[in-house]
Amino acid sequence: MNRIKIISILSIVITLFTSCSKDDYKLSSKSIDPFIRFNVLVNSNNTPLEYPAVNTILLPANSYENKSIKTLKVPVALTSSTLKSPVIATFSAVTSGDVNSFSVAPASELLFQGNKLTDTIFLSFDKRWEDKQTITLKLENTSDPEIHIGNLNSAAVNDTFTINLSEISTTYTFPINQITIKGEVGEKIDFKVNFPNGFIPSEIENNSIFKFLNGFDYSLTHDDYGDNRSYITYHLTLLEDIQNDDVRYQTNISLTNTPNYIATGNTVLQIAKPIKSPRDIETNPASKFYDLSNKYYLTYGENWFDKSGTCAWQAYNAFTFPVVVTKDAENAILYSDNGTTNPNDDIYHDAFKIGFNVVSGTSTTNSFNLKRWFTNESTAAASSPGFNITSALEFFPENGTSKTKGSVLVIPQPITITATGTNKIGHIIDISGEGTYNEISTGLFEISFELKLTNEELFGGTVSCQYRMYNNKTYPKLEALSESCPKEVDL
Repeated sequence: MNRIKIISILSIVITLFTSCSKDDYKLSSKSIDPFIRFNVLVNSNNTPLEYPAVNTILLPANSYENKSIKTLKVPVALTSSTLKSPVIATFSAVTSGDVNSFSVAPASELLFQGNKLTDTIFLSFDKRWEDKQTITLKLENTSDPEIHIGNLNSAAVNDTFTINLSEISTTYTFPINQITIKGEVGEKIDFKVNFPNGFIPSEIENNSIFKFLNGFDYSLTHDDYGDNRSYITYHLTLLEDIQNDDVRYQTNISLTNTPNYIATGNTVLQIAKPIKSPRDIETNPASKFYDLSNKYYLTYGENWFDKSGTCAWQAYNAFTFPVVVTKDAENAILYSDNGTTNPNDDIYHDAFKIGFNVVSGTSTTNSFNLKRWFTNESTAAASSPGFNITSALEFFPENGTSKTKGSVLVIPQPITITATGTNKIGHIIDISGEGTYNEISTGLFEISFELKLTNEELFGGTVSCQYRMYNNKTYPKLEALSESCPKEVDL
């Protein structure tokens, strides 16, 4: 085995867990004997907690299975009162594999001083390891002989910490699936590609991770990779003026699957300049379909769908939200000034767009009742982000000024739905559609539209479905339609 010495400098305050056993304490003393230990907390998703996240239930782990090539942070805590003088602790590292597959920074010493009682060892992975191996960190000694190495018990000493390097899983995804542009030459937009388990720059630089379907001319650059291996920021600059208001301009940038990186979640980014229609933002039809004073606000809908071999209206609901925009966005309308005269904290919404999303967490809402369209579907946002369509419907008031009726557009975009199970490739489905909206009684709005879904593998092309949607759970009973309807598809 190869032994490597490591130095590292830490700085975070930590307190004792209330779950410590009696023998963590020197019962004959009025105070706790100082001791030093590894303090790695791992949640149920096998993800180490990082500052400022806290958890008073988890106990420090003595090992960790690492499938990521992101920098791994290993905190070490000194349990003591405020230090009168600095304390240096030394540690070592032993690996069963390739010593050149990782590096440690600093090298072999930890520094504690004052009320800074935590230091961190950083393990960086500069290339992929080919075989499983272990890296074992061990606390050796301290400059203060009164400080005990490890917990003051025999059940969980935590004076060593082992990293098991197992099979690497690297993926990438777009955090969003669409961007709207103004279409002005020189216009610049930024977007990110996220790498949940990190990336190695040489693997990205030497491989084409994108394929393009271009509807206008632009240049594309990216930031230096730097030390943050969780994402790459790209910059798109428009090289032509696309100002014809009667034409929709669109470019699609898609992530490809490479030998080392699998595209998951949102794999297509749509950048579009939509058809422009004169509309009075004061009509604000989008505001009829959300209520931010109730974070559990829902819209209610039904779609004409196969139910056990018979077409019928299928009821559903979804959490509905505004589309938040900047003050200078084309259809921005002030939602709140937050009770201040400072314009920097003002909140603006798009007056003509709404979307569907979860209130919190990593699950999904039921946009357009899409969960009924499939069986065996994953409902996690990371793998099936298409269930959360954050910019879904756009309203066009009649004559641009009506406050009670007009037309509605399902905003054309690619969405991703994935079957349950790990490492499944998502199905890219193009959605579109159109219809109308009306105030059918005081305060009750109905949206009537057709939704179209396009995917050759799942549907053999394009399928369509009739929908009704309401801003209140009490609405008129729907009459049956005399037309066919789609059936569930097994993913």
